[in-house]
Amino acid sequence: MVNRNRFASLLSALLLAAFSVACQKSGGPDQSSTGAAPSTSSFAPAKPPAKPDGRPIIVAFGDSLTAGYGLHEDHCFTALLQRKLDEKGYRFRVVNAGMSGDTSAGGVNRIDWALGEGSVKYLILELGGNDGLRGLPVADMKRNLAEIIERAQARGVTVVLAGMEAPPNMGEEYTHEFRQVYLDLAKKYKLTLVPFLLDGVAGNREMNQPDGIHPNVAGEKVMTENVWRELEPLLLKNGSE
Repeated sequence: MVNRNRFASLLSALLLAAFSVACQKSGGPDQSSTGAAPSTSSFAPAKPPAKPDGRPIIVAFGDSLTAGYGLHEDHCFTALLQRKLDEKGYRFRVVNAGMSGDTSAGGVNRIDWALGEGSVKYLILELGGNDGLRGLPVADMKRNLAEIIERAQARGVTVVLAGMEAPPNMGEEYTHEFRQVYLDLAKKYKLTLVPFLLDGVAGNREMNQPDGIHPNVAGEKVMTENVWRELEPLLLKNGSE
């Protein structure tokens, strides 16, 4: 069981990472022309374009926890999930659509874009932590998450809902209502629910970065297993594609 008091300090600092996008690849240097005469290498035959990746897509849609804040992209939850899929022989491509600092309202604004790339089969929905941190109305969060779910399901996308917890210092009533949102949505829309994404990670210094907020490499592995535990039965049930 997660220590609620220790988890309060973890969530209370999430805003420090707001809008810091993790796991970004830095661009290469500007390749603008210098006006010099072309070298003989300029006339080398062009390489054939890479073959498009036609695998169906799993979109991981959330905030800094999904984005992999503070980690190299190879250690992010989505990279670990891709590795596990490949090892198990499931032909899917994982797309990281995490944005640090995002709320459920921000997710509503982004969801159509996130679902617009290729053939999306699954959506791992991880939002709400920043709503709880800011003490935003639970009813608004529930409505926003419901809209995201409905838009995804309208496209034939299977949604996996990742549960979160509100800081206990928001009061017992708020934290209870917050937790209930995920249970209610999972029941109403017949979703697979990850009860608490950070189970085994939150409040554990050995599983978090020095900020005490975001999972470290070890924590990302635990978080990946929490998702995999619920995702793999769906893959087995629905087939590899």
